[in-house]
Formats: sequence, structure tokens, C-alpha cells
Amino acid sequence: MASHFSSVLQLTDLDDFITPSQECVKPIKIEKKQGKSLAKIQIEDDGSYVQVNQDGGKQKLEKAKISLNDCLACSGCVTSAESVLITLQSHEELLKVLRNNKVEMDVCQKVVVVSVSPQSRASLAAYFDLSSSETGRRLTSFFKGLGVHHVFETSFSRTFSLLESQREFVERFQRKEQDSNRLPMLTSACPGWICYAEKTHGEFILPYISTTRSPQAMMGSLVKGYFAEQQGLSPQQIYHVAVMPCFDKKLEASRSDFYLEKDETREVDCVITSGEVQKMLEEKNVSLNDVEPAPLDTLFSSVSGGEFLSHAGSGSGGYLHHVFTYAAKQLFGEEVKDLTYKILRNNDFQEVTLEKDGVVLLNFASTYGFRNIQNLVQKLKRGKSPYHFVEVMACPSGCLNGGGQVKPKPGQSPKELLQKVEELYKAERPLSPEDDTRVAELYQSWLHSVGEERAKELLHTHYHPVEKMKNGLIMKW
Repeated sequence: MASHFSSVLQLTDLDDFITPSQECVKPIKIEKKQGKSLAKIQIEDDGSYVQVNQDGGKQKLEKAKISLNDCLACSGCVTSAESVLITLQSHEELLKVLRNNKVEMDVCQKVVVVSVSPQSRASLAAYFDLSSSETGRRLTSFFKGLGVHHVFETSFSRTFSLLESQREFVERFQRKEQDSNRLPMLTSACPGWICYAEKTHGEFILPYISTTRSPQAMMGSLVKGYFAEQQGLSPQQIYHVAVMPCFDKKLEASRSDFYLEKDETREVDCVITSGEVQKMLEEKNVSLNDVEPAPLDTLFSSVSGGEFLSHAGSGSGGYLHHVFTYAAKQLFGEEVKDLTYKILRNNDFQEVTLEKDGVVLLNFASTYGFRNIQNLVQKLKRGKSPYHFVEVMACPSGCLNGGGQVKPKPGQSPKELLQKVEELYKAERPLSPEDDTRVAELYQSWLHSVGEERAKELLHTHYHPVEKMKNGLIMKW
């Protein structure tokens, strides 16, 4: 069957894709028996699994099968139910739009906008041994050489996400006595986590999740809203591409919440991963090292003196850091400059507290990876979560380790690569969301002009519990 996905979405010579007649298969299924000690698992020459008991006896193990109804769209695979949504989410589709632009009359051309995430820049910088800012300048040159009109950067839209998250948390904290389901506030920037929450825990967990849009969705509002108005264009005339570290961002862009009904267009038309950008460079026989850098587009980019600015805190956006420092000042008048992280179960589960006179005023945590997420959810269900705010990410080590990032070179370990990506990401000069004057100006000039309700729509979103369906082919998103 011909592939509808870019080659980055393929495992060796097979698509990372299952048809309606197939099932996602885990390697083995082990039956738990009362009083039995753990046995060893052995792989036979034919690839089958056997359980080796303490007495030396062997028992062939059955495969554990997962139906489409059980799928969480966790980036491990892409099911046929999702394939309809992301067939157009590939770098081939971007190239197709650019080719059509060259042959169409001016009136039919699309204005192509690419928004690059700082995590993707850091990943490509590590691969090509460049600084993150230099990578941004060279990516700008590469994309514009293909026919892209504008290259923006999502640290700018992330400032909006951080500011809205800060305000939303303070509001929830102040109203916690009236509504016990408002805390802890759980971040919403990770689409893998959101998909898991909607499919698995539905009505219970969704009230805890922040309604603030992710940086990608914020940039969708900016590009198809403010930018379109400034350029005298309709949203349909713009083709907006986001470069992201995560495959699940493709599903996020496909959500009906980010579709403009009136204009019949998505706010983000296409998402490509860091790895797909690397693939584009390879297909063009181009190394980023050989691309002449271009001046950065500054309209929707956080730059100063030609260098990119970033946000303090984690490589997943720094939500914990910025919400914590803002809340400490706004709620308790405490100026916190340096946060002390306490590692709990593992490096992917850490907490930060604000204490005064022996009393814990704020208790925040970061929880990465589904094992830690499941522990968090179980504590919430038992009413035993001690946190006011949790930065939640589906990928272990967060967004810098996203499934769509560039893979290690031969001889390079994933750990070495991740460390290099983290160093490049954190080398950028930090920017406080409150100090971004251009974002403040947009709040005044654009958002105040559209009205309070419309501004809330542009900056926030909604979630929808997904019911289990008997037929995986009619699954709705």
C-alpha cells in the first residue's frame, strides 16, 4: 500500500501505521498467578517469547493485543482512525504548496508562514553543530529559498501562553475554596497528555487542566488573526506550517477547536517535525552548515541583536518556573529568583515549594512520562495530591526529547544527544514574559479591540471526553 506519510513516520521499510483490519500488538502477555514468583522471559530463534520457570520448564507466551479503541495516540504509532486527520501533515505537503505557488497566478497563491519551535532549533543545532540562534538564521534562509514568505518563532507565542497560564493559576488559587476541582492546575501544552486525559479519564481529570492554548495554538491565532489583518489577507490565503519536536502536534493542529468555521481553514495547516526538516535538507542535498544565514523575521519572534531569546526553566517551556515566581509575588508578596528543585521518584518527577514560617504556601511539581503521569492521576483520584500546579509532559525528559526530534548520529547515544540539545537550548538569553513589550502592545492593540469574549477564544481552548466506541473506524476527534 502506498504511504501517505513522510518517510520519517516509517519504521525501517514499513509505515508506522495500522489499517482497520490490523491491531497494535505488544510483545507478550503474562498471566499473573497467585503465589507464583517472577519467571525469566526468553526469546526463541523464531522470535517467539517463552516463560522459563524456576524448575526449568518453558511455557510459550501469547501476544498481548490492543484494539483501536484502546489507542491513546501516544506517538508510538499512528492508527487509521487518525490517518485521515494527518495525511496532509507532512513535509511533502508543504513542498506541494510551494510548487503550486510557482505555477499559480498571483491571486491563487498562498502566503506561506513557517513557525519554528525553540526545541526544534536546538535539536537541529545539535545535529549540525551550530548555535541555536545560528540555526534559526540558516533555517530562515533555507525555508525562504524554497519559497516560504515568513519564518517566525514560537517563543513569541509561548510568552502569551505563559502570561495566560500565570493569570489563570492565580485566579484558580484565589477561588480554590469555592471549587475544589480547580487545583492542582495541570498544564495543557502537551497534546499527548491531553489526548490521554480525554480518552482515559474524561470528565474527572479535564477540570484540572489549564484552558490556556499551547504555543503552537497561540501562534495559530496570531498568524490567522492578527497577521492576516495586518497583511490585508483572509485566513484562507495563508498556509501556516509549524515545526515541532513532537508527532502529536499534528493531531493538535487537527482538533476542531482550532478550525475557523467562518473561513473554512485551520489555524495551523501543517505540522512537520524536526526530523522531517532534516529529511527535507537531505532530499535537497543541503547541509545547514553550508546555508548562508538570513536576517530573522522579527514580527513574531523573540529576538534581540539578532539572537533568539528564550524562557527560563524547563526545556518544555518553563511553565512551572514562570507560574511559580509570578504566583509567589502576586499571592504572597515573595520575590523568588532561584528555584530549588527536589527530585522525587526520578529526574522526571520533581517538586518546588514556597515556605514561610514553616508553612507551605505553594507546592508545584513537574511530571514527565506516562508512568509518572499515571501516578499523579491516581493520587488525584484518591484525593491525595499535595500540589497546586503540575507541569505535565508525556515524553520522558520533556519536549527536548520529543519523538519528532532528530535522531542520534551513528556512535552517539541518545543520552549524549539530549544533553547537547539541552545545553544549546539553555544557552539562549532568558526573557521574562512580563518584559516582552511587543506582546504587551498586542494585548492592548489587538486583543482589547476584539472584545473580552473573543480574546478569551483566541487565547484559550476546550477539552472533550472521548467515549470508548465499539467500532474503532467511527472514532471521533
